[in-house]
Amino acid sequence: MSGERNADEAGEADDADDVDDLATSAPDGFAIGPADPDDRLDVLRVLDAAMLETEAETVDAAIDAGDALVARFERTGAVVGALVATRPEPGRLHVDAVAVRRARRGRGVGSALVAAAVRRAERDAAVAVVTAAFEAGLRDFYEGLGFAVRPVDDADDTAAGGSDRLAGRASVNGREPT
Repeated sequence: MSGERNADEAGEADDADDVDDLATSAPDGFAIGPADPDDRLDVLRVLDAAMLETEAETVDAAIDAGDALVARFERTGAVVGALVATRPEPGRLHVDAVAVRRARRGRGVGSALVAAAVRRAERDAAVAVVTAAFEAGLRDFYEGLGFAVRPVDDADDTAAGGSDRLAGRASVNGREPT
């Protein structure tokens, strides 16, 4: 999921395949795709509305690296969901934040965003695992997406905020970080 865009024909085909793969995984009426710099404010608004504390610099870096995804309502093109991932260490893609506008929740948009991030990670040879830290109420959500879930310890998340936080981990193509 490198943010570098290859201008040659093979790179353009890879980008087109990536977008096609993301689009096929979206619920009816929605499209999932990489965020671009023009989506920055919309991504920040979706995350803010969900009361997620994600720094603007983190969003900017994820967009630049190709590690931010958006869900659009196809009829209007409006951004209704966003996922921001970071790379805290080699071999690991971490879902820093994922949110969907309240009016669009319950339709599979959040699941499609996380699943799309995992599929993108599967195509990135540098990524061995996708991780997330989240509230206990989201356990079924992440388990349903194939994440192994356990309680967060201080080494996992410095902002753990207590024992109600969980950590999810999904190995990519059977690889694990070295």
